Amino acid sequence: MSYQVIARKYRPQRFADVVGQEHVTQTLSNAIRQNRIAHAYLFVGPRGTGKTTIARIFAKCLNCTGGPQVDFPDRDPRCQEISDGRSLDVLEIDGASNRGIDEIRALRDTVKFAPSSSKFKIYIIDEVHMLTKEAFNALLKTLEEPPAHVKFMFATTEPDKVLSTILSRCQRFDLRRIPVPLMVKHLAYIAGEEKVQIEEAALHAIARGSDGCLRDAESTLDQLISFCGNRIVETDVLSMFGQVARQQINALAQAVLDGNVAAALSGLNELAQSGKDLSRLVSDLLNHFRNLLLFQVSQGDLSLLEISETDAACLKAQAGTAALDALTRILEVLTDCESRLRDTASKKTLIEVTLLKAIQARTAVSLDAVLRQLNQLRSESATASADPSAIPVKPAAPANRIARPVVANPAGNPMPPLPALSSVHDSPPSATAAMLRETAAVPAKEVPDDLGTLWSKVVAAVGRTSPFVRSYLAQAHPRSLDKSLLTIAFAADQADQLDLVDNAKNRAVIQTTLKELGAGDLQVKFVKLAPETGPRATPAPAPTAASAPTQKARLKPAAAPAPEPKAGAPAPPPLNLDEFKNDPLIKQALEIFKGQIVNVKT
Repeated sequence: MSYQVIARKYRPQRFADVVGQEHVTQTLSNAIRQNRIAHAYLFVGPRGTGKTTIARIFAKCLNCTGGPQVDFPDRDPRCQEISDGRSLDVLEIDGASNRGIDEIRALRDTVKFAPSSSKFKIYIIDEVHMLTKEAFNALLKTLEEPPAHVKFMFATTEPDKVLSTILSRCQRFDLRRIPVPLMVKHLAYIAGEEKVQIEEAALHAIARGSDGCLRDAESTLDQLISFCGNRIVETDVLSMFGQVARQQINALAQAVLDGNVAAALSGLNELAQSGKDLSRLVSDLLNHFRNLLLFQVSQGDLSLLEISETDAACLKAQAGTAALDALTRILEVLTDCESRLRDTASKKTLIEVTLLKAIQARTAVSLDAVLRQLNQLRSESATASADPSAIPVKPAAPANRIARPVVANPAGNPMPPLPALSSVHDSPPSATAAMLRETAAVPAKEVPDDLGTLWSKVVAAVGRTSPFVRSYLAQAHPRSLDKSLLTIAFAADQADQLDLVDNAKNRAVIQTTLKELGAGDLQVKFVKLAPETGPRATPAPAPTAASAPTQKARLKPAAAPAPEPKAGAPAPPPLNLDEFKNDPLIKQALEIFKGQIVNVKT
């Protein structure tokens, strides 16, 4: 007898021999026992998973002597004819070479003839998706209402190319890829029958390389027996097909998790120089991190993974070295690399860059984490606003009142009268006298010359604590002082800075600074100037002799806003980079966003 390849020699001959497709074989067996046999079946699945094999076994069950029955005799002559391809009543048609309408018309003409010796006339059409649209349409009527003695069995790897009108007339069965443990067990059985000694690691390497296709695994084993003889080890499998050993994959993954750039690049260079398939390397590395992610999510449940005991021990050791979000980002980087490998000219360079990105992704911060940090800071700010005692302040100096109109901005430049926020009438003589007495009680040496000078000192004092806040306060100017309320104004085009600086913490810092400078218990309010106000507005009226005391006590309302500083005004002092880096807010922002400060010169 001539030599038969392993894939044909060990082809399943009954439903019990089929590997990994119990959901299909059990359904067909029950249909035979219950006499619920349909007229058309469609078997869908990847290559080498048993589509045509199941169709042949089903044909044997239907046409065996005394059938239909599931447990037919091994030596049944009708079953032997079907196995050898000699049966006149079981016709196997290749859809790729008989795809035209003429072939389907000939088939339709022969359907009406009764079977020669069997109970059913069975048509098995492989790769049925290769039929043309016209051929499918010619088959529709016969497929929907065939004679009672006719059964159709279709097999395809691409069901999306089959017309929906054909799919609706068939019972569809989707076959799965063969799991690695089942494939290893089947290959070990074949090796034992062939009197071949093979390592378990070699069996796992063959199973991984076949990607769920049992026929590919059997062909690989057949080729290895010819190459190695009666003893096969893992290195033989790896050297023949360019695969990477599991220890090397585990070491490369450990280098990524440890952030060891040198070890990762040197390991990749070693694998590339030894002739390993780099595309297969990325696929194996991606599968390893996928297994590691599932291992962490399932808390060590190995039933979700198709791995050996050695790989399970490695996953257990690596599970505590990375968080779930870090593994997710690494998987995204590797998936992007796998999709770009086909179009790149230098696979090694792309994989080197990918390993560097994977190491960086391990310590990156997700957007969700940043939002959580910002929400936490917002809640802390709200807590500080509700409980002022939570904000540490220095002992305040004796309260004093400032009764000077604004004549200078924070830079010390002269400014015209400020626009008023609301209309304020002159105080009666009694109120004016009381305010004059209060002003006279303030020692001259403790009161600044004017409110602008005071604000300049406030900005400078705040800057010593937080340069980040000073950079925003330097763009503002005092608007008015009404009894115990100090109003600070921002221009309309600086509203974004107003939103950043106007919070409970900054107001408390400014109030504390005012107390230290001798201004007393003043409340601080931030406002935004209306867009229509500008230098063209009517200037404020000059103070008269009758209203002079009132002007001394508080700011006189004005009708025009403060114009922009003069073009020749000196620039603010340069920012001290050391103070800026040591600012608590800057430090916290750098920690949250994993950033760094760069001095950019224009």
